[in-house]
This record gives sequence, C-alpha cells and structure tokens, in this order.
Amino acid sequence: MLKAGVGHRKKVRRKVSKKRGKTQFDKYELYHKAVQSAENDVVFIRNTYKELKKKAPRTFREDFCGTFALSTEWIKLDPKHQSIGVDLDPEPIAYGKTHYLSKLKPEQQKRMKVIEGNVMDPSLEKADIIAAMNFSYFCFKQRWMLKNYFANAYKTLNKDGIFLVDVFGGSQCYDAIEDRMKHKDFTYYWDQTNFDPISNNAVFHIHFRVNGKKIEQVFTYDWRLWSISEIREIMHEVGFAKSHVYWEGTAKDGSGDGNFTRVDHGEACESWIAYVVAEK
Repeated sequence: MLKAGVGHRKKVRRKVSKKRGKTQFDKYELYHKAVQSAENDVVFIRNTYKELKKKAPRTFREDFCGTFALSTEWIKLDPKHQSIGVDLDPEPIAYGKTHYLSKLKPEQQKRMKVIEGNVMDPSLEKADIIAAMNFSYFCFKQRWMLKNYFANAYKTLNKDGIFLVDVFGGSQCYDAIEDRMKHKDFTYYWDQTNFDPISNNAVFHIHFRVNGKKIEQVFTYDWRLWSISEIREIMHEVGFAKSHVYWEGTAKDGSGDGNFTRVDHGEACESWIAYVVAEK
C-alpha cells in the first residue's frame, strides 16, 4: 500500500506572508506549513497520555525543539499546561521566540521555558511527557548514543511519565527518491539522496520552490534509520516498563490520513509513519 513520503505526513493550511505580490521566503514558516501540524500533534499527545495513565498531564518537554512550535501549542491547549523546549541550535530558538513565543499571552509565556542546551543533560527539568519529534533523534547513529539519550529521557520523566518518538520506514526508504508536494504558494520537496544498507545511514534534503525558483538543500539531515523493534528494545533496556506502537491509517488515495491507532502489527507499506510511546 503506497503512502505519501515522510515529509508529507502532516499538512496544515497557513497564510504565507506576501511582499509585493510574491511569497516571501521564510524557511521555518515553509517547513511549518509543509511538514508540521502542531495543533493536532498536541491533542494526540495529550489524549495518548490520558489513555495510558487515566489522568491529565501537565508538563511537556520537547527535545530537539527547534522553533518549539509544538511547545507553544501545548501551552495554548490548557491553562494548566507547562512546556519546556530544549535545543542546541540558537537560530531556530531565536526564530521561535520572535514568531511563536511573542504571540502568546503574557500569562501563557510564563508557562513556557526555552533552554538552549543538550538533550543529554541529566539536570534537565522533569516532565510528565517528553517527546522527540520529526525523527530528530535519528541524529544518534550509534546504538550506545541512542541508548544514553533514551536513558536520560527515562531519568528526567516524572513518575507515570511517557516518552514519545515518531519513526518512519518502508521499502521506499532504500531508494534515492525526490518526492514533492504542491502547496498554494510554494512546492515542497523531500529528497533522499542515498541509503547505506551496512550502516542504515541515509542523507535527506528539503528543497522549496518559491516564486518559480527552486531553492536547494534548505534543510539537510544525515541520519541513521532506526527500526521500531530497535527503538522498543532500547526503551526497555533503559528501564521503561511498557512500549506501544501507534500506526497511521490510510486515506483513499493511499497516503497517510493523519490518524494514529495503537496496534500490535504493522503493514508492509512502501512508506509508513508511526509513533512509539514508552511508559515509565
């Protein structure tokens, strides 16, 4: 069953800024429009916690947060919610402060904390939920490194906490492909340039076509593709009591429909997306 490329899994309609009748190039806004749907993600995350723990969560930590769009949506979801965003890169953090944090009400801003720091820091603030989204943890290419990160997530979770990551795969991941998705004001490209079957390493690029011009390699990811079974094994090794897989459903056109259901078995799709959720 064919599904859309991984970069197409989440789509949200937003207004793209205009200047003299043309789309203004803003790589973070275009990424947000093409790839993210933070408003839907936080609802799924909250509901998953309630399903597993039978109570409402309060604190959310977004590791590898980038512009921390997810964290700000968590704040807006409930007046009791608190968020912590953690990322090493000052550029997207600065963007998030200007474009997302500044748009929160003063009371909401007080419940949001942004840390320019390392997700491996054992002194990070604890939370009910820790999430590593957009496959960000794929940057850990060695098993011991991923295990150390998962162990730190375990240690910095509150009692009854959950740790959530997304993951993609499928036979299409072994091919050099360039997938594209047209939007009203731009075209988004997800480009896989290579895959090494010995190391499971692969390089991906995101390109955009704006105002008739294709801008190459706006974002580049040098990742190891981890399997669901590997992820779950490491989660259990570091102490998590349980782990669950939430598999994306399929729309009529064969693409992912954005709805995730807890399953015991997946499908041999050309391209698939899932969440792995571990319980402390």
